[in-house]
Amino acid sequence: MEFTISQIAKLLNGKVEGDGSQNVYRIDKIQEGKPGGISFLSNLKYEPYLYTTESSAVIVSEGFRPSKPVKSALIRVADAYLGFTLLLESVERMSKPQFGGVEDPSYMHESSVMGKDGYRGAFSYIGKNCHLGERVQIHPHVYIGDDVAIGDDCIIHPGAKIMRKSRLGTNCEIHPGAVIGSDGFGFAPQADGRYKNIPQLGNVQIGDHVSIGANTTIDCATIGSTLIGQGVKIDNLVQIAHNVKIGENTVIASQSGISGSAEIGKNCILAGKSSIVGHIKIADNTTVGGNTAIMKGIETSGSTLLGYIGMDIKDFLKSYAVFKKLPELQNKLKDLEKNQ
Repeated sequence: MEFTISQIAKLLNGKVEGDGSQNVYRIDKIQEGKPGGISFLSNLKYEPYLYTTESSAVIVSEGFRPSKPVKSALIRVADAYLGFTLLLESVERMSKPQFGGVEDPSYMHESSVMGKDGYRGAFSYIGKNCHLGERVQIHPHVYIGDDVAIGDDCIIHPGAKIMRKSRLGTNCEIHPGAVIGSDGFGFAPQADGRYKNIPQLGNVQIGDHVSIGANTTIDCATIGSTLIGQGVKIDNLVQIAHNVKIGENTVIASQSGISGSAEIGKNCILAGKSSIVGHIKIADNTTVGGNTAIMKGIETSGSTLLGYIGMDIKDFLKSYAVFKKLPELQNKLKDLEKNQ
């Protein structure tokens, strides 16, 4: 990568303030910027670094106004974070290795088909009656079970497992070690105290433009389908149980867990280590804070929930204000008891 600041501004549909003729050939964090690097400022917590960075250019939003002189050239765009993302995408396209063809050894059953311009990496396995679309990338050590369908332009990274009957839409990305369609946690208690395994006969259906993080597991349904909607983004180390439904454009951060048959609405945000009990519904546009457990359904769209038991944010903040004063209140109670 080596471009002038003006060329990058044109790519991002932005405007340059300063010397646009300088070359940049590296992307730097703003706090670590050096000459020849380009950085971005979106979170104003990092604004102090803008005045000390040595980066040749910094991407900022149109409405940002620096409070001190800035040495770097500024590239003003509509949204600094989205502009920086566009720059990263462009750099990735230029630097990403091109995969194609079939590496040896790899296996695909004769009853399965793969569209044109695909890639099968070494030690990958594709079972019976599978249908893979065009430009699909199957990287080394991927396992794909029988009767799986994968749409165009999907990328299955090394070591991922796509179990039987799973369905993936187009432009999906499954990161290393993820398991799609593993058996759900289904066991029936018996009179003698033991548990009998319940066969899991359903599948997983994933919409278009879905990203599944490394070592995340999505269980197949007992019957029917576990459903992951279009545009869903799931982080690493997330557990999605059987028969869960996740609405489109919902994002789920690492170490979250969703229990069986829960239904998550559209455009929801589940922060890290959040947990959802089974058989409840979460309304669209709900935000669940980190380490928050949701124990009952959420009916109101746009709710924000915090706290271990997942109460409304206003109630939580009121309760927390009292909680912080408990030692003081306890001392006052002791004084009252002494004076009685």
